[in-house]
Amino acid sequence: MGLEVQAGQSFPLGATVYPQGVNFSVFSKNCNAVELLFFDDADAARPSHVIPLDPQKNRTFYYWHAFVRGIKPGQLYGYRVHGPFAPEQGLRFDGTKVLLDPYTRAVAVGAHYDREAAQRPGDNAAHAMKSVVVDPHAYDWEDDRPPDHPYAGTIIYEMHVGGLTKHPSSGVAAHKRGTYAGVIEKIPYLQSLGVTAVELLPVQQFDPQDAPKGLSNYWGYSPVAFFAPHQGYCGCSDPLGPVQAFRDMVKALHRANIEVILDVVFNHTAEKDHSGPTLSFRGLENRAYYMLQENQARYADYSGVGNTLNANNSIVRRMILDCLRYWVSEMHVDGFRFDLASVMSRDKYGRLLEDPPILWEIESDPVLAATKIIAEAWDAAGLYQVGSFIGHRWAEWNGQFRDDVRRFVRGDEGTVPRLAARITGSRDLYPQEGREPNRSINFVTCHDGFTLNDLVSYNQKHNAANLEANRDGLDANYSWNCGVEGPTLDPAIEALRVRQIKNFITILFFSQGTPMWLMGDEVRRTQCGNNNAYAQDNEISWFDWRNLDRHADVLRFVRQVIAYTQTLRLLHEERFLVEKAAVENADSDVPTITWHGVRLHAPDWAHYSHSLAFELYHPDVHEHLHVILNAYREPLTFMLPAPRAGGCWRRIIDTALPSPDDFCMPEVAPPVTTDEYCVAPRSAVVLANMGTGTHFNLGTALAVAGL
Repeated sequence: MGLEVQAGQSFPLGATVYPQGVNFSVFSKNCNAVELLFFDDADAARPSHVIPLDPQKNRTFYYWHAFVRGIKPGQLYGYRVHGPFAPEQGLRFDGTKVLLDPYTRAVAVGAHYDREAAQRPGDNAAHAMKSVVVDPHAYDWEDDRPPDHPYAGTIIYEMHVGGLTKHPSSGVAAHKRGTYAGVIEKIPYLQSLGVTAVELLPVQQFDPQDAPKGLSNYWGYSPVAFFAPHQGYCGCSDPLGPVQAFRDMVKALHRANIEVILDVVFNHTAEKDHSGPTLSFRGLENRAYYMLQENQARYADYSGVGNTLNANNSIVRRMILDCLRYWVSEMHVDGFRFDLASVMSRDKYGRLLEDPPILWEIESDPVLAATKIIAEAWDAAGLYQVGSFIGHRWAEWNGQFRDDVRRFVRGDEGTVPRLAARITGSRDLYPQEGREPNRSINFVTCHDGFTLNDLVSYNQKHNAANLEANRDGLDANYSWNCGVEGPTLDPAIEALRVRQIKNFITILFFSQGTPMWLMGDEVRRTQCGNNNAYAQDNEISWFDWRNLDRHADVLRFVRQVIAYTQTLRLLHEERFLVEKAAVENADSDVPTITWHGVRLHAPDWAHYSHSLAFELYHPDVHEHLHVILNAYREPLTFMLPAPRAGGCWRRIIDTALPSPDDFCMPEVAPPVTTDEYCVAPRSAVVLANMGTGTHFNLGTALAVAGL
């Protein structure tokens, strides 16, 4: 059957559906010829139709385009692009390879997909991923609205779509395990935690075969199609299924008042270094999409995986902005965490730009104005911009918070002054006028590194399962195994590990800033000491739902800490706390912090100190807290300040006590009847003054926690 092919137009890029057919447009500057290919199924060894694009009729400037009548959503397609293969000039055209459209909204991955076929000489059609024609408007969003939580009220849960439900213990039907639909079934659990946002590890279509032989890419930091939801999380063979399933998940999360933040990877692609596969960008216009070394046959590598996306090139910049707008306007996501965002601060030669165009454009784009934009403000080549990342609207992963809190809890010397800075929103890192403390994304653990359980169970990484001779992964983990490496039946060591976990949780949620924690940390998920489980799509990485019962005490503690802290104005301020000594008027409406040590008004900033106490007060709502942190190996007795408003101190948290005494809601918490408190070794205590002005409502907090 013949197809009616018309000239088409250069915009929009990608495959655009109209009532009469589809317009296709793709960018390629230095090629000689382009062929548009249609396929009948994902494993088709040869195209059903080949449409040569006429450089006179089907080309405008550097855009190749065609309008094909009668084509409908669900059609599989790809490109072959012919031109010079001259790596020394930065040109890598290979007309034997089927290429993905950089703007494709979905990707079909057949049973015979083979990454190596895109590296070997010759035709790879039978083994290639195929693009899919999608009508982005063909979905009923009903009354979907973004939750639009302010940073000040946000609790971020970093989560892997597949890993949440792949384990047989998830209780999810087999065909839904590891899918977007599986996430929907676990929304009640997320609500019970008090989560307000899920930050999803990459869901842009990635190459699962980009991993050591015998393993698969689990995390997803190996993108091949930035606009397309990952097909492997769909659970069906329908080419349009991933788009539908992703939207269903977003809509369901929004109904539960939970935002969706995507971890996006605009610093590299799955095409890797000069020996990597030709999947899309390299075969379309290598010199535009990638940073190249002076020897243009080699790629500049600021990402640590072999290539670096040339984010400030005008073509790539447009693609990134179009992509972000698409995920917001058509897929209804609420924000983005930019992996290795500092790469986007570099020009095509790798030099640091004073005003990187792409970063300013993301910040100022009106379509993105209401979204959360979060930078991982460093790259793999040593550029570290925490505290100095460009712009006024960007939030940042605070790696200094992670390291300083870990070192304090471990018992390192010289950490108390740095801990105090992290607790108060890291004003030392973020001195910019008008910046709110909640733009610091505070975390102790994330996907990259030890889980919280492993942080207190291992001194060394144990990454042998990655098949890289334990060379991969960070060595500077600031972890402590509490006396035994790995699992133990020793009850004393287990009790200490639980206490340390609760210490981390207490510091995280009683600090200024936006808290984020890792999927499963609330039930002591372990990766068996693997701190770089990027290729472990197995029980090393998956959420084991049996842990809800095994570690119910930690789960209860996390739920109630979140429920309580979410009611406190003190911890949701959009301004930095002021030291009480700096406030002249004692009746000022400014929330204050007062530093103490074992003696009142005498914090111990000495190098050898292992303890700190601080008093928080909010005059508007009369919230009054006293937090004591003892990372020393011996008990310490701390003097207590006088409670305000004629109230009394009640013990909310003491991490040295067994559950359920480790956390007590204020209205049932035991009173402290003396003017001092003995804090056990390596433990944290939180006292609340239940004075006459206290606004805390137990019922509200319990409802928030789902308890």
